[in-house]
Amino acid sequence: MSRLNRRLLAATTIIMVAILSFAIAPGTAHAADTGAITVDGTVVTRYDAYQLLSATVVDDADTDQKVATDVTWANDTVRQAVLPMLHDAGLGSTVSTAQSAAEWMNADGHMTTTLTAKLARAICKAGVPSVALNAGTAAELPCGYWLIVADDDAIAQGEAGTAPIMALVGGSAVAVKPKAATPKVQKHVLEDSTAAWQKAADATVADDLYWRLSATVPAGLAAYDTYAVRFVDTMGAGLDPSKVAASMRVYVAAGAGGGFDAVSAGKDGRAGTEPAKGWTDITAQCATKVAADGKTFTVRTGDLIAALGGADAFTAGARVVAVYNAPLSSACNHGIAKGNPNEVYLRYPRSPLADQSGDAGFTRTPSDDACAYTWGLSLIKRSSSDDKPLAGAKLRIIDDRGRILTTDGSWSTDADACVTTGADGHVELTGVDAGVYTVEEIAAPKGYTAFEGKRTVTVTSEGLDVKQVAAAKSKVTVSAESPLRVDTADAGTGSIELSVLNTPSKEVSRGFMPSTGDRTLVLVAALAAIGVAAIVVALVIRRGGGRREK
Repeated sequence: MSRLNRRLLAATTIIMVAILSFAIAPGTAHAADTGAITVDGTVVTRYDAYQLLSATVVDDADTDQKVATDVTWANDTVRQAVLPMLHDAGLGSTVSTAQSAAEWMNADGHMTTTLTAKLARAICKAGVPSVALNAGTAAELPCGYWLIVADDDAIAQGEAGTAPIMALVGGSAVAVKPKAATPKVQKHVLEDSTAAWQKAADATVADDLYWRLSATVPAGLAAYDTYAVRFVDTMGAGLDPSKVAASMRVYVAAGAGGGFDAVSAGKDGRAGTEPAKGWTDITAQCATKVAADGKTFTVRTGDLIAALGGADAFTAGARVVAVYNAPLSSACNHGIAKGNPNEVYLRYPRSPLADQSGDAGFTRTPSDDACAYTWGLSLIKRSSSDDKPLAGAKLRIIDDRGRILTTDGSWSTDADACVTTGADGHVELTGVDAGVYTVEEIAAPKGYTAFEGKRTVTVTSEGLDVKQVAAAKSKVTVSAESPLRVDTADAGTGSIELSVLNTPSKEVSRGFMPSTGDRTLVLVAALAAIGVAAIVVALVIRRGGGRREK
């Protein structure tokens, strides 16, 4: 890439045109041919300086201003590039002298951020040579008017340059202090039990699972004529990318302050699609591209300035929200040791001069992530007398959405669905959300008596609503109504094992006692008579969860 092309990708993202206070005088003054300038080093490390006008520059002790005389164009290429911009901005169409141009530029309100950016684009396109400046280091430049532009090669991840800065060099040393701010990005996942966007949530495999990407564009980006951003999302192997593109919705709202509730969120685990007040659906102007391997995808917005109705609204900043559906897949991790992470970073324009049609004109934010968890429940049919696993028990297992477990491990609305324990006595619920699960015994194994009524297993997860995934300290509580019994649980792997106890027919003639008031007390009494443990067995498992910072 040529130096000119790289300069067209040059450096910034926010704002602050610094025009030093000076005066224009037609007379002749005597001064040094060069002046010192230092650009503050807190924004980027290198800048390019373009001379627009040559002049003799001295300090006026009475006004504390610089006085420029003998003003001429730096060269004819600069004159041809700059004059049309000044004429469009209000300089008289017949005015062409450097002296008159300098006087007009010095007038209050003329040198706006937008105009300075236009001048920078024009001189870069014209191929005007530049002088390299190292931030924080004083440099000697020929006296005159200079346009300072951050070097694109000096923009690192999470950094931003400054809009072009006009400075008058000569006389006493000049210090320029650019100001900059960068966009920020966050990621959240929708927790269905609270209808809240969180850094972590748990879910059932294959159920809709909504993720939200939130970008904040800072206020003051007046130098841009267009501005687009790109979300770059990397999904864990346990997430299913098949619904991403079709479900993607993108919204924008004016102002850098405020929240990101662009759409409603329900306790059914679904996100709405209608934009909330103050938000605009811009999905049609955006492009979502999922990589062939399904691990990453990008969402590129259209021009946010146009989407917000113009530069005036955009200078107050903007918020961009993308919402999409990526369920947990059968290959997902169970438990809190690994979880199923989902990471995003934002690519944003380097500069008002950047070519936003490709990738080179963008830099990026640091990454942010969210995580989804799921749990595995194993129900084992056992004899209450010797804990022997029992095959052939028919169970109906219902989740708290009213769905019934089927033989292939999926959830159905078929009221007749049930599962049968195998030779090892097991029924597996692989990848389930925290919640309440109801167990009914449709038929007991031969020689055993089925329990009457319904029993519940309750899985409760806490500590997922955190500000950072790495800070999560998840706690999972499992409780069960007898004759269900919690045997083991491993928080790290998310594996929870419960027994479903069956009483041999010869030991019980009437089955379990019917409820006559407080069900818990009645069942405790019945089980005590046959030597079975307490009605409710609870196991609390704790473990530091989430991912570590990279």
